[in-house]
Amino acid sequence: MKLFATILFLMAFLFQPTQAQSELETEHKENAKVIIEKAMNSNLAWERLTYMSDTFGPRFPGAESLEQAIDWIVETMEKDGFDRVWTQPVMVPNWKRNKESATLISPRKKDLPMLGLGGSIATPEEGISAEVIVVKSFEELEKVSDQVKGKIVLFNAEFTSYGRTVQYRLNGAIEASKHGAVASLIRSVTPYSMQTPHTGVMYYEDGIKKIPHAAITVEDAMLIQRLYDQGDKIEVHLEMNAETMPDAESRNIIAEIEGTEYPDEIIVLGGHIDSWDVGEGVMDDGGGSIASWEAVRLMNELGIKPKRTIRVVLWTSEEVGIQGGNEYHRWVKEEEQSLENHVLAMESDAGVFDPLGFGFTGSDEAFEILSEIGGLLKPIESGEVTRGGGGADIGPLMQDGIPGMGLVVDGSRYFWYHHTAADTIDKLDKEDFNECVATMAVFAYAVADIDKRLPR
Repeated sequence: MKLFATILFLMAFLFQPTQAQSELETEHKENAKVIIEKAMNSNLAWERLTYMSDTFGPRFPGAESLEQAIDWIVETMEKDGFDRVWTQPVMVPNWKRNKESATLISPRKKDLPMLGLGGSIATPEEGISAEVIVVKSFEELEKVSDQVKGKIVLFNAEFTSYGRTVQYRLNGAIEASKHGAVASLIRSVTPYSMQTPHTGVMYYEDGIKKIPHAAITVEDAMLIQRLYDQGDKIEVHLEMNAETMPDAESRNIIAEIEGTEYPDEIIVLGGHIDSWDVGEGVMDDGGGSIASWEAVRLMNELGIKPKRTIRVVLWTSEEVGIQGGNEYHRWVKEEEQSLENHVLAMESDAGVFDPLGFGFTGSDEAFEILSEIGGLLKPIESGEVTRGGGGADIGPLMQDGIPGMGLVVDGSRYFWYHHTAADTIDKLDKEDFNECVATMAVFAYAVADIDKRLPR
């Protein structure tokens, strides 16, 4: 009996679960504390974000203001002491909004705040005056197909989620035109409005007649719905003078600090430097761009030299087609030939509100390592790692198997201001922004400096 008990004891001892070996050393924990403290007590990145937004304003692809902002960033980065700073030429679409307006002319006259959707064609010079038919979905449009010809379709789709509701912005002109509409309008893609229209890119389809496509405010879409429901004849006059010019040249901005032991292995992080042509693109995505830049600059200033190279990329022309992200991916794959050496891609493009952590797409083993790294951010409660995440500009890299992660923030107000004239610096909080800097810096530093390369 004693022998049997001894055997059971030995089996329990030998086969007890072993705790995963930590990849973090004391130095990592100490440096993380220093990075967090420095980020939280610095005004530099906040001042740079404010300066950029106030000085250059909107940074729309094809606009001189975008190129001026890029010039300023490159010049400033070169003074920051990065090991290398350069730009990468990218050809981008060149759509101009020009003068536009929408007016309710029946059953009463009312100016309708509006924004043409990116890529839309113009109306005829005299504009379009037509009766409006209101629907809440593509399915409802199908049911009233015989009533659409010669009219303006208003898609009064209530915001449920961005992914669902944005379909009316992207594809509304295609679907309305299929049924004979002369123009289409959408209720702005937002859960909250103060008479603020929201713009964004839209699509056409080969073989389907192109019609003008614009957004009006939530309030006016609901007003028109109420008038329509009570049987009033709704008429709107729409004038849009948009034009599509030949593609223009823009640039990605790239800067890096070289790794001390594995310089060919690269952790890339960034945001997109372009914005829509309204507002100042502070949330989308000037904040993410400046925060990524600052995350790497901080390490350099503190003399923290990780084993692997950390590269910050500010991608151009995300808003109208991800041209910058696609060009970076092409260059990495075909010219630098470093695709296999890209260890991790990180992106901030959901606003720089209070950060919660990162959404991650990659292997289980990498997820465990990143979750442990997240514990370093306990002082500012921004280290939670969840399954599923990435970003538009790192998407092409992720499709080739590179692990990707997107900064997760408190997004409760993001779509209030998204793609509007209200995307300005006053909507942000400096402490939240600095926490975003610290969060990106700690994750990038730790992945770059642990002995083990992040597994795919």
